[in-house]
Amino acid sequence: MEARGGNSFRRFLVLAFCVAGIWSAYIYQGVLQETLSTKRFGADGKRFEHLAFLNLAQSVVCFIWSYIMLKIWSTGGGRGGGGAPWWSYWSPGITNTIGPAMGIEALKYISYPAQVLAKSSKMIPVMFMGCLVYGVSYTVPEYLCTFLVAGGVSSFALLKTSSKTINKLAHPNAPIGYGLCFLNLAFDGFTNATQDSLKVRYPQTSAWDIMMGMNLWGTIYNLIYMFGWPHGIGYEAVEFCKQHPEAAWDILLYCLCGAVGQNFIFLTISRFGSLANTTITTTRKFVSIVVSSLLSGNPLSAKQWGCVAMVFSGLSYQIYLKWRKLQKPQKKRKPL
Repeated sequence: MEARGGNSFRRFLVLAFCVAGIWSAYIYQGVLQETLSTKRFGADGKRFEHLAFLNLAQSVVCFIWSYIMLKIWSTGGGRGGGGAPWWSYWSPGITNTIGPAMGIEALKYISYPAQVLAKSSKMIPVMFMGCLVYGVSYTVPEYLCTFLVAGGVSSFALLKTSSKTINKLAHPNAPIGYGLCFLNLAFDGFTNATQDSLKVRYPQTSAWDIMMGMNLWGTIYNLIYMFGWPHGIGYEAVEFCKQHPEAAWDILLYCLCGAVGQNFIFLTISRFGSLANTTITTTRKFVSIVVSSLLSGNPLSAKQWGCVAMVFSGLSYQIYLKWRKLQKPQKKRKPL
């Protein structure tokens, strides 16, 4: 009994460590992302307009990070041990480059809480494509989850945003901002599906292999796009960072938060499963909205908070449905 109690306590401590790691890394990354998209830097009060540059910086840092992690922890899965070859990531690398860039660019047009809510509705395009393309049938509770999320996001988008929040945006335009977020979700759907197929074809592929392969191609594509011609936006972004070192420091911290956050996500999935990870990341998104509202000066009205509650009720119900599905096989295995 004591051994079991000790194991349970250690397991609880590891879970608490994972929650703290994911929350702190991604909540702070959200603060930095919002800062870079809304702040006026230096005496000249210039904005950092080249938000897509964050995608390149993130790819470079995550590629280096995953390479180091593979050298430290890998037991030889990825290269020559049945893992996916590096060239096989070229296709998901394209969508993984375009999708997140669109999500970041959306912050020029909509507030950070609006972006988080819109990107939380990943189930909508998944179910839409499932019904339309693959003929998948869903249960009434699953449709209810989607209705709550879609209704909450739509209502939030239609409600009037405070003038204080609008004044912080570079180019306020809700249709463009939400459009970019939903395109981001569509590209993410293709990326995730391709990654899943790679794991099926190459079972020995580790999470670090995927992270390194995806970010290798992300770095290549972003370098071509941003530095492939004399007046590419990459040169302007580098020049801005030279003139405003504070922005360069924020970009570095943003990238490190993403890399460290991935570490904790991998640890959570390996120790506690994907459902625990989904629960932690979903609650993190809600906390990010609260932090943005309180610390970053994005006040939400009572109706907007109602929309936020509606979205996260749908997401919480979806997590509960997944948990219930996992419990059914366990009940069947119990002896009579």
